[in-house]
Amino acid sequence: MNIGLISDTHGSLMAWVKAVNDYFSKADLLLHGGDVLYHGPRNPMPEGYQPADLSSAMNNCPFPILICRGNCDSDIDQQMVNIPIQSPYVMVWIDRLKIMVLHGDGLTEEELGKLAERYRLDILIIGHTHIHRIQEGEGYIILNPGSPSLPKGDGRGTIGLIDSLDKSARVIDLDSGNVLEFIKW
Repeated sequence: MNIGLISDTHGSLMAWVKAVNDYFSKADLLLHGGDVLYHGPRNPMPEGYQPADLSSAMNNCPFPILICRGNCDSDIDQQMVNIPIQSPYVMVWIDRLKIMVLHGDGLTEEELGKLAERYRLDILIIGHTHIHRIQEGEGYIILNPGSPSLPKGDGRGTIGLIDSLDKSARVIDLDSGNVLEFIKW
């Protein structure tokens, strides 16, 4: 199964359209790590900020989306998006992979690792930091796809992809298409 990963879209229709059209066209499922529509009071306005149009695009997406609630998501966001924004996490089992999606705000690296171990996760998807990373733990992977609209760190907008049959994951630069991080297990 091809699984698209995105987090921290913060209302950017432009980033969403690019991710869906260029990278998620063959996705069977999309996992969203939260902070869907609102840019947040500490963040600048992202390029292409059109939260109402983004909610419409998500509502009409051709493949299923699972969303966990981020710290910038509110009740009004749920009224705009006809997809349940689940809180505090989303748990899925796909092709014998146990995957949890959690925004990740307020949790330390140690706490994230303990969570992955406690639930015997194969993959823990997080967001919040807007910084992409793939980190391997003992029997699990923590993956942050970064942010396509308000990237921090190296400044590149990013998304992620998982191939559950090939047992691989990657983080991709939204603009260039270059694979920035890759893991196979």
